[in-house]
Amino acid sequence: MAAAYLMVVLDATIMNVALPSIQASLKVSAENLAWIVNAYALAFGGLLLLGGRAGDLFGRRRVFRAGIAAFALASLLGGLAPNSGLLIAARVVQGIAAAVAAPTTLSLIAMTFAEGKERNRAMGLYAAMAGVGSTLGLLLGGLLTEYLDWRWVLLVNIPIATGVLLGTVVLGEGDRAKGKLDIPGATAGTAGLLALVYAITLGGESGWGDGLTLACFAAAAVQLAVFPVIQARSRYPLLPPRLLQDRNRVGAYATMFLIGVGMFAAFYFLTLYMQQVLGYSAVRTGLAYLPFSLGVSLMAGIGAKLAVKVPPRLLVAPGMAVAVAGMLWLSRLTPHSSYTTELMPAMFVAAVGLGITFVPLTLSVLRGVDETDSGSASALLNTTQQVGGAVGLATLATLSNAVANQRLPDADEVYFTGLRTRDFTLVERAVDAMTHGYAWGFIGSALVFAVGVLIGAVVIDAGKRNRTRGPRQVAPGTE
Repeated sequence: MAAAYLMVVLDATIMNVALPSIQASLKVSAENLAWIVNAYALAFGGLLLLGGRAGDLFGRRRVFRAGIAAFALASLLGGLAPNSGLLIAARVVQGIAAAVAAPTTLSLIAMTFAEGKERNRAMGLYAAMAGVGSTLGLLLGGLLTEYLDWRWVLLVNIPIATGVLLGTVVLGEGDRAKGKLDIPGATAGTAGLLALVYAITLGGESGWGDGLTLACFAAAAVQLAVFPVIQARSRYPLLPPRLLQDRNRVGAYATMFLIGVGMFAAFYFLTLYMQQVLGYSAVRTGLAYLPFSLGVSLMAGIGAKLAVKVPPRLLVAPGMAVAVAGMLWLSRLTPHSSYTTELMPAMFVAAVGLGITFVPLTLSVLRGVDETDSGSASALLNTTQQVGGAVGLATLATLSNAVANQRLPDADEVYFTGLRTRDFTLVERAVDAMTHGYAWGFIGSALVFAVGVLIGAVVIDAGKRNRTRGPRQVAPGTE
C-alpha cells in the first residue's frame, strides 16, 4: 500500500524535470507543455471524492487493484506516445486511476490495522511516502531523463505497479457500504472540483481576469454550492455530511489544505531558485531535495509513535510552527546563499515541522469513522491537499512574479535574454529580482502555515475523548 501511494505521489512531480526533453522529442508547443503536468493534477484532484466512494461501494481491494492496473496501462501508453496529444491523454487516465487508488489505499490501511499503535505505525510509513514521493519524483525524473530517456519517467511505473498488484493477495476486501453511487452528487461534486482546479490552473497561466478563467470559477461556485444541498437530501451521499460533524476532522481537513497551499508552492520556488539562481542541473536539484525527504520520513515515524501518547493538538500546532520557521528562513535566501549553511538546514527545518503533522492529521480524519465511510473520509483528505496545492501554486506564484517584476519589469524575460546574449549584467539583475520574488513566495507560505498553527491549537483535539474513539457512525440505509 505504501508502494502504491509512493507511485501516485511520485508521478505528480516526476514529469517536471523531463519537460524540456519531452518538448524537444515530441515538438510540443509551449501552450501544451504545461498540460503534460496539469492534466494529471486536474483529473487527480477533481475525481478523488468519486474514487473514494467507489471503493466504499464496490469493494476497496477490487477498486484499488483496478486503479493500479489502469495506472500501469496509462503509464505504458504515455511512455510509448508518438505525439503530445496521446501523452496528455495518457496523463489524464493516470490522474483518474490515481484518484481511485489513493483514497482506497488509505481506507485499506484503516480497515487492515486496528486503531492504536499498529495503525499509527502503518500511518507513519504512509505519511512518509507523501514527502518522499514528491522529492524522489524530482530526483528520479532527473536521473532517468539524463541517463536513459524521458520515456522512462512513465515506464518506471510498470514494475512498481506489477509488484503492488502481486502484493494485494494479502489484503482483505472489507465491508461494503450499502446503497448505490450518488449520481447527482457525483456529477455536481466532480464537476465543481474539476472546474475549480482548472480555473486555478488557467488563472496562473492566463491571468485572473481572463474570460475563460472567470467562467470556470463561476461554474465551480455554482456546482460546489449545489453539492452540499444534494448531499443533505441524498439517502446515499457521495460525501456523508456526518463526516463533517466532528470538530477534529474538520480541523484536520483545513490544516491539510493549508499544508498543500504552502508546500506545493515552496517546491516550485525552491526548484526555480536552485536551477535558475544557483545554476543546478536537474539531477543536482533532485539530490538537493534529499534532506527534505529525510526530514519528512524521520518525523513521520516519530509522529506515529508520539500520536499514541499525546493529543494531536500537541503535535500539529508545534509542527506547523516549526514549518513557519523553515519558510521564514528560506525567505532570507540571496543569489549568493550557501547550500550547506543556509538552503539545506532551512529545508530540513521545514520538513521536520511538516513531517510530524502528517500522521496525527491523518489519524484525526480516520478516528471514529465507520468502515463503510473510510473511502469518502480518505478521499476528502487527499482532495483538500490537491486543491490546496493548486490554489497555492497559482496564487503564490502570481505574488512572487508581481514582486519580482516590481523590482525589475519582465524579470523572467530579462533573465533569458541575458543568457541568450551572454550579458551577465542583465542576468545578475534578473536573478536579484527573481530571488526577491521567491522570498515573498516563502513569506506567503509562512503566513499560510501560521493559520495552520492557530487551527492546530484551537480546533483540533477539542476533547480528550476523541483520542480513543469518535462519535458513533451510522451506515447509509440503516437509520
